Amino acid sequence: MAGPAYVAKHPTTVPTAVSTGWVDDADLVDRARKGDSSAFGELVDRHRLRVYRAALAVLRSHADAEDAAQDAFIAAYRHLARFRGDSAFRTWLLAIAWRKAITRRRHMTSIWRRMNGRRSASGSADQEMTEVASTDRTPERLADDHELRRQIRHAIIALTPVLRDTLLLTQSGDYTYEEISAIVGAPVGTIKWRVSEARRLVRRQLRAQGYADVG
Repeated sequence: MAGPAYVAKHPTTVPTAVSTGWVDDADLVDRARKGDSSAFGELVDRHRLRVYRAALAVLRSHADAEDAAQDAFIAAYRHLARFRGDSAFRTWLLAIAWRKAITRRRHMTSIWRRMNGRRSASGSADQEMTEVASTDRTPERLADDHELRRQIRHAIIALTPVLRDTLLLTQSGDYTYEEISAIVGAPVGTIKWRVSEARRLVRRQLRAQGYADVG
């Protein structure tokens, strides 16, 4: 997905594009502000995977995460003038993506509840995350592994959104605690506590299902 595809409208006057492979984010932002669409395209290419994964941690749907990522890049492009450089551009961008994903999840939850009062957003995601084909004829050990993964998904889904979101961001391996703190707007100490508490609850749930050696 090319970077400019994320942008709703380009300036009418665009300076001659130059190579951006060696340029840091701050210079690319400056060029993008001056109308260099290729500079913003390079920013998209550099950060789209992390932006997508941040949205996926919230939404747990590939299609919805892609939509939230696109919304984030469009918003970032439109509001480049608001980026003051107090944090890294990536951190600023990830915070935008996080807010877009949270807003999308709230909207989707409201729709699901209106459609069927007995069905919740977590229930829908649970079906998507844990579905296993009934024709699975893998060896016994692989079947056991599938069951363990299914139980882990159930345990994660059962967490509160605050704990679940933070755990999934951490587990992705893409973000430091400091970045997660900036993304979700909570102190680093709080982030570390949430991760620890989420892991404790997941382990407790797995032990209750008979997995006594889960760490």
